[in-house]
Amino acid sequence: MNISNGLEDVYIKNTSITFIDGEKGILRYRGYDIHELAENCTFEEVAYLMIFGELPSRNELVSFSGTVQKSFSLPSYVLNVIDALPQDADILSVFETAFAAFSSEERNFSWSREATLAKAPEILGHAAAVLAAAYRHSQGLKYNPPPASDSYAKSFLSASFGAVPERKIVDAMNRSLVLYADHEVPASTTAALVASSTLSDMYSSIAAAVAALRGPLHGGAAEAAYRQFTEIGRAENTDEWFSKNIIQGKKRLMGFGHRVYRTYDPRMAIFKSMAASLAKDEEERNLLRIAERLERLGVEKFSPKGIYPNTDFYSGIAFRCIGFPVTMFTSLFALSRTAGWIAHMSEYVENGGRIMRPRAVYIGHGPRELPGEKAR
Repeated sequence: MNISNGLEDVYIKNTSITFIDGEKGILRYRGYDIHELAENCTFEEVAYLMIFGELPSRNELVSFSGTVQKSFSLPSYVLNVIDALPQDADILSVFETAFAAFSSEERNFSWSREATLAKAPEILGHAAAVLAAAYRHSQGLKYNPPPASDSYAKSFLSASFGAVPERKIVDAMNRSLVLYADHEVPASTTAALVASSTLSDMYSSIAAAVAALRGPLHGGAAEAAYRQFTEIGRAENTDEWFSKNIIQGKKRLMGFGHRVYRTYDPRMAIFKSMAASLAKDEEERNLLRIAERLERLGVEKFSPKGIYPNTDFYSGIAFRCIGFPVTMFTSLFALSRTAGWIAHMSEYVENGGRIMRPRAVYIGHGPRELPGEKAR
């Protein structure tokens, strides 16, 4: 039998959510180009677009955003779970644990279009509040819920940092959320689909997605790319580091390559531009110079094989410039991707998707007999 290792090129669902052309470097949500959405839309509008299928009218957006904001308040048992975890716990694990805790109240959840439309804004509100609480916990700071505002990104940043950030920081956070909101069915979305195909509740299914996202080959790639920049240290060290580590095959070039794209990831250029506009001190500008030099070296070596920088190459620098430590990068990915997970799960289950039950080809022993002392 033909085995597709990693399920590469295996199609598991029809979708009207996200279109990717890996050869031309095109990414669209519901038909809209990612560049236009990142430049002109709020994350709330994009989340609504993904879940409802169309961009919201003014009144629809006000109603949707209002429901999201009502869910910025967290129940005491979820806050107690977060507080009970070690301060140095992996922040994404805290996020996952909190969502698993929410699932304890979902005994009567039943998938339907009405349930999705009611539950989606609640989950988006809880996601922002949980991640802000997890971040504050990691910093040894008291948690304050996200305040109501005209922007999901602003509310989340205000809760995280304890103050309203300047406009360009809010705009950068908003663009980041839009850029990471969905990418068809990578590992984390597939994990969410597997869980939801059993008719498990939304919170449990998102916890499954977060568990898959934690790996360095998926959500952790931005963190790994950023750490290689800090390892290089100075821009003038880049060529020597590349020669010793990449040319000689000692390490992988993190933030390069993608299972779908054979050209530049269209999100990468936006993150690169954001990082360049946000870099405010010598340390951040130095990181940017390292990344730019490493990008050139990587493209020279790997582009003939169709390997180019992906969205994670520059996103860590942008997150650093926004104000977050490297330990938050993957969790910020999760916050954004929650919208895409909800959209794909509801699309699959509501369209009659079957429980996922793949098979494995057995290659072990044939019939065997127990040794004499074990036989009955």
